[in-house]
Amino acid sequence: MAVSGAPYGTQGGEKHRTVQPFISTVVNKLDAKGRVSVPAPFRQVLAQQSFRGFYCFPSFVHPALEGFGEDMLADIQARLTGDPFFSDDFDARAQAIIGECQMMNMDDEGRVRLPDEFIAHARIKDRVLFTGMIKKFQIWEPDVFEPVRKERIARALASRTAGEAA
Repeated sequence: MAVSGAPYGTQGGEKHRTVQPFISTVVNKLDAKGRVSVPAPFRQVLAQQSFRGFYCFPSFVHPALEGFGEDMLADIQARLTGDPFFSDDFDARAQAIIGECQMMNMDDEGRVRLPDEFIAHARIKDRVLFTGMIKKFQIWEPDVFEPVRKERIARALASRTAGEAA
């Protein structure tokens, strides 16, 4: 999908809404009340959607939080509708994402209050790392994220190198 500043684009002859991606990695401080400032570039992406905040749930893969806006929520809903509605698979996926998700409302200064259980899950102490991942972003304790960051870069390099050898 093409990404541009324009609100709509075309792909395969169909009109679709283009969404600015979540990019970069930013570290902000967690205050004594459990609030953190959402990075300005992330707020700009979220401002294109109608909800003043984002959706967030504890990752079931990492000690991190998954954050996203309404566009990704729509994608998740579409993917879930592929499962039979009354099935164990649907219930498992819906619970892991939708059932564990919370709406994180931003205040006038762009801060959100992270729930205590989210802070504990992500092992966050006093700093909060936001890393953009196109349609979503992750929230980490910076020291916990660093080895993951290195592994991801090594994996991407290995994948690129393997592709060149083929």
